[in-house]
Amino acid sequence: MSISKINWTKTDEAPLLASYALLPVVQAFTKGTDIEIELSDISLAGRILSIFPERLKEDQKVADHLQMLGDLTQDPSANIIKLPNISASIPQLQSAIKELQEKGYDIPDYPEEPKSDEEIALQKRFAKALGSAVNPVLREGNSDRRPAAAVKKFAQKNPHKMMKPWPESGSKTRVAHMTGGDFYGTEKSVTMQKADDIKIEYVAADGTVKTLKESLPLLEGEVIDAAIMNVAALREFYADQIEAAKKDDVLLSLHLKATMMKISDPVMFGHAVSVYYKDALDKHADALKEIGANVNNGLADVLAKLDRLPAAKKAEIEADIEAVYDSRPDLAMVDSRNGITNLHVPNNVIIDASMPVVIRDGGKMWNKNDELQDTIAMIPDRSYATIYQETIENCQRNGQFDPSTMGSVSNVGLMAQKAEEYGSHDKTFIAEGKGVIRAVNQAGEVVLEQNVETGDIFRMCQAKDAPIRDWVKLAVNRAKASGSPAIFWLDDNRAHDREIIKKVNMYLNEHDTTGLDIRIMEPVEAIKFSLERIRKGQDTISVTGNVLRDFLTDLFPILELGTSARMLSIVPLMKGGGLFETGAGGSAPKHVQQFLKEGHLRWDSLGEYCALVPSFEMIAEKTSNNKAKVLAETLDEAISKYLENAKSPSRKVNEQDNRGGTFYLSMYWAEALANQTADEELKNRFAKVFDDLKANEEKIVSELIAAQGTPQDVGGYYMPDDALAAKAMRPSATYNAIIDAL
Repeated sequence: MSISKINWTKTDEAPLLASYALLPVVQAFTKGTDIEIELSDISLAGRILSIFPERLKEDQKVADHLQMLGDLTQDPSANIIKLPNISASIPQLQSAIKELQEKGYDIPDYPEEPKSDEEIALQKRFAKALGSAVNPVLREGNSDRRPAAAVKKFAQKNPHKMMKPWPESGSKTRVAHMTGGDFYGTEKSVTMQKADDIKIEYVAADGTVKTLKESLPLLEGEVIDAAIMNVAALREFYADQIEAAKKDDVLLSLHLKATMMKISDPVMFGHAVSVYYKDALDKHADALKEIGANVNNGLADVLAKLDRLPAAKKAEIEADIEAVYDSRPDLAMVDSRNGITNLHVPNNVIIDASMPVVIRDGGKMWNKNDELQDTIAMIPDRSYATIYQETIENCQRNGQFDPSTMGSVSNVGLMAQKAEEYGSHDKTFIAEGKGVIRAVNQAGEVVLEQNVETGDIFRMCQAKDAPIRDWVKLAVNRAKASGSPAIFWLDDNRAHDREIIKKVNMYLNEHDTTGLDIRIMEPVEAIKFSLERIRKGQDTISVTGNVLRDFLTDLFPILELGTSARMLSIVPLMKGGGLFETGAGGSAPKHVQQFLKEGHLRWDSLGEYCALVPSFEMIAEKTSNNKAKVLAETLDEAISKYLENAKSPSRKVNEQDNRGGTFYLSMYWAEALANQTADEELKNRFAKVFDDLKANEEKIVSELIAAQGTPQDVGGYYMPDDALAAKAMRPSATYNAIIDAL
């Protein structure tokens, strides 16, 4: 039988650390089954190193594994386990570069404000590692994301304890969004009637034409959009909400996605910083410009660069920034003990992770006194802000959701081939003056255009026809398999959605939908419908575009399961392979901080365990490998037992953590393999493994607990030392000996 390969991605932070414990187990259990596990480095550090091979010694070079995996997605045998990775903001990129430089890698500094052609070229090279660099390359299929049946059953039987009640006395919390001048209001969209190649140009008020993007090949049937964010309207919106928060005596918070939306959202974040701290920043504008302080990187960047000034000037600016708080509303805090506010660093608050927590916490965020308080949550663009406001209003009327009884909202997401907003980075531009930004085809005809003012954000997106057709098919298949209503969240008042609605109606006709409940609803109505159903314990399938896919697959799992890391995410690749994603990594940085401080990793690898099941199933189906089938069935059994016996990591030091969870998963898996009768060789092989693990259970657990309680050194944050990380994550000699003997 031929060897089947599973590509396991080496990523970042907590999922990376957890892999040092889990991967040896997976490799040991699959030995002799004609399944090979190959590690592919798509970490932020790995991506940076792959960009600069000419500057590195031979033993420092890292191949471009991301591109290699991207090429692999076109192979029908592709089988990729994709763990959460850092979608880097500029501050994260700079931190990673600094760490690599300290380790002896000749990586240049990132030029924030390029002043030469060489620096402009360098900035473009680094762009390959910024933002959502990974997902558009690997996601050559649409997303099927839902809680595994065993996970949902366990969550209802053992509801998480993180839900906080909504106050009966009333809540002032609300979502604030713009009412004009945003992407939603300015969007224009067309469907290409034939293949073409367009260029994007800026036409200044004096008629001067500047090419922004030389070539964008488009296919017949492709949907393209162009929208702008008017920065004057944006800044007025921020100013109004600052006044409203002060008047209502509530916190002010901003919710964007400056990691995935690496061009547009950092600029929007920067405008919020500059409006809130206007008095201090305007007063010292010249000095701040001189030292290269960049508000798009948050207040932290401003404060850090004050060290470049004379001590007296630095103290003066710090005092003026501090004085701002006297006249402004309090900001929501990310870390109140260390004074880290919501406007400190753009990657600290990611909307899809932060807004569900606001709802989970009874409509509140943390204030500077480390207490929960109502907030105005600013989400400038109307495209999706309304779904969060509707959820808040639902809770204000009906109280908090009950994880023990609530149903599920799974998701079928359109994301293949850089669909929609997350594929807009190379077509997002900041207008350098008043004029027009336009898309022009090969015949010289204007396909789309937008009037712009200085500083406006122009964003162009695309969605190819084949992924849309595949998305509709996946939605119909999920509706058939589950029996749940499938709701397309599409807004007829939005230009892009109108084009997509035409295609959905056309492609639904290709399927037998008899007896299925498939509807098209605008997002507010869709979330009303879904919330009503989950309160009754009923399930619904949300069928959405790329960004809503991201938002909803955090919102509902955080409420239902306590975390989105426990979701099963299957991406059937359009060329026949499979991409199996393992949950969300929004909390990963905090988990690493705790591990480095006190040796306790609370990351739950349940997402990785669950992803392996369909990965093995695909091998069994494609190659008739019976051992793969048995591995899938027994692992599924082990996961159920892992959940039933509450072996998920604790949040507290000196209690079971990720390493203990992986030990129990391996013991239950070995037990299931020893008890099955479909493969005698596996049965005999794992009977002794289970006996050894069970006999040494108490000793292994005590060795794993004994490793906690002290600071850990893994040799780096972005690029841990493999030997140190493996030692830290595999501290039980007894357990290691049993696994390694396999």
